[in-house]
Amino acid sequence: MDEERLSAALLELEDEINWDPAAMLERAVGLEREARALGNDLLVARARLAQANLHMRAGDVSGAAQRIWKVHQWAVEHDAHRLTARTHLVWANIHRHLGDAAQCLEHSVLSVELLDETATDHMRIWHRVKLGDALSLSGSMDAARLRYRQAADLAIRLGRPELLLAALNNHAYAEFAAGQHEAAQEIAARLSEVAERYGYELDASLLDTIGAIQIENGQHADAEQTLLACIDLYNDGNHDDADALPEYLLTLARAQRGLGAYGRAQYSLDASRRLCAERELGHVLVRLHQEQAELHAARGEFAQAYATHKLFFEAHQRQYSLQREAQARTRQAMFETAEARREAEWFREQARRDPLTGLHNRRYLNEQLPALIATDPDLSVAIVDIDHFKRINDELSHDVGDQVLVQTAKLLETELAAVAPDGFVVRLGGEEFVLVLPGTPVARAVDQLDGMRRTVRGFAWETLTAGVSVTVSIGVAGLPDAAKPTQPALLSIADQHLYAAKHGGRDRVVWSGARRDRASAA
Repeated sequence: MDEERLSAALLELEDEINWDPAAMLERAVGLEREARALGNDLLVARARLAQANLHMRAGDVSGAAQRIWKVHQWAVEHDAHRLTARTHLVWANIHRHLGDAAQCLEHSVLSVELLDETATDHMRIWHRVKLGDALSLSGSMDAARLRYRQAADLAIRLGRPELLLAALNNHAYAEFAAGQHEAAQEIAARLSEVAERYGYELDASLLDTIGAIQIENGQHADAEQTLLACIDLYNDGNHDDADALPEYLLTLARAQRGLGAYGRAQYSLDASRRLCAERELGHVLVRLHQEQAELHAARGEFAQAYATHKLFFEAHQRQYSLQREAQARTRQAMFETAEARREAEWFREQARRDPLTGLHNRRYLNEQLPALIATDPDLSVAIVDIDHFKRINDELSHDVGDQVLVQTAKLLETELAAVAPDGFVVRLGGEEFVLVLPGTPVARAVDQLDGMRRTVRGFAWETLTAGVSVTVSIGVAGLPDAAKPTQPALLSIADQHLYAAKHGGRDRVVWSGARRDRASAA
């Protein structure tokens, strides 16, 4: 191909809604080879971004993230606005799959901000739809509705009924997820009317939305049939994002539970759970835990329901912490002026800080820890939890609890700076903190962390807590402890050791070798 034809072929991949990832990925790889032969770096970058997007859509989220870095860097360095806008949209989808609402919103904002006269009609419409999705995910429905309306109006004005259907579908689902079932029903009716007017068959994502609304209206048998048709369409090759099939199966399970078909519902949930695990879909897994608890309760398995509800609550709290960051940033969702753009970096830094303690937050941990894991064989991490923190909140007030959190954060940060200057402290949320100790083998880390434990216990808490003691439990993991050198594996071991510390009497440090507590330190 010459450059003009190759650019047109890439545009077909970039602006496609329906996906056959395997065939399209093969096509994108071939187009990259042709672009290399032509010596056109922009076309090479576009082909690589198409590949990253297709990996993400096929469920290989980590593979997509690995591939997109260099494309994004090249696009920014060469002031390629259209390509940069597209990279931010793919980044937004990656972070949505990982359950990070704040990062999803940040990249969605940038994907719209960078639209200029070079943007295609598809981009003008679809990027606004995805910004609406990110805003709704962060809980900012008024702002989301504005974006959905803008996208729908553009689709009508530009004569793109297929994108109008997509915008209405996403809007209907967002209203449904926000509990606005009447609004969702109205938009779904308009969606069906538009499909009939233009002679379109409803695709899988549209059917999933309609099925979910049918469930809320008590039409469980209709919903099951709608969702079975939805999954059949998906399996016929009309693929969507990595979380599409797990979402469809979860909706199907809800319909089947409503029918009392508990065996079918469990089968659907198990299939969804396997996909969530394979694709690291944290945001779907939260709701899957909730539905599993509901199914246990419907069967009369109340012990299992309670245990599963605890899993749901823990996962929900982690997601809620991320959503709070996104809500704090929603006011800046429209970077429409040069002044706002200059301020963007400041807001990005704020999003990496916990507003109460000033410590770094989970997002910062996720950005920094993987590189340390890859390069530092002596890395150790610890998860620290304030003992009996609920008692402090309940007996002394949440204000006192906040002051205890702030003071504990100061103690941990000060102590860590003295023993591991290159380390950092992160507030995970609630009363949990993560300490990262580069170049610190686990045996040495344990000694240092035990000193921190004693510092917290020995602090003069009386004036603040009216005599209620404050202690911490600590679980420690060194990189050699992990079977695989990954962040989830390392933190999981530290979390297991924290659990052992809690159940072993609290106010102690636990690691692979032994434990350190008040008695053993005396």
